[in-house]
Amino acid sequence: MDTNPVNTNWDAFTSAEPELAKTVEERFGAHTHHVLATLRKDGSPRTTGLEVRFLNGELWLGMMPDSLKALDLRRDPRFALQANPGAGTGMGGGDVRISGRAFEVDDADTRSEYAEEVEPPEPFHLFRTELTEVVRTYVEDETYLVLQVWKPGEPVRTLKRT
Repeated sequence: MDTNPVNTNWDAFTSAEPELAKTVEERFGAHTHHVLATLRKDGSPRTTGLEVRFLNGELWLGMMPDSLKALDLRRDPRFALQANPGAGTGMGGGDVRISGRAFEVDDADTRSEYAEEVEPPEPFHLFRTELTEVVRTYVEDETYLVLQVWKPGEPVRTLKRT
């Protein structure tokens, strides 16, 4: 279980680590559908497809009404989000994933602003995220597996493996 009490939104992450944030947004922007992991009632993982949006300094998760992933997040807000790696094995820009907590937004103005920008099918669930970890994994010089790991309140740690 994640015991890190510090959370942060997308804007705070981009301010702290602009280069890594740009790479992560590019990876998510390369494809429409990504993989979201949530926790079922019994604690086992559930993975499902999802579209994400980076708008107004937030990472948003929008979902169909009463979808299982939305019900999972209402019960337990912890999630992991994996960017679609694309076709083949090239992994241009590396593999990226975001972990955190998602909180449903009921505020009518916020939902209206999101709907105006995204035009989701109505009705929908909308979740705002707080990040607990961002990880990028890539191959450098065809020799090293490089991991960049960011957690709130810490600088990016870079690990290289051969």
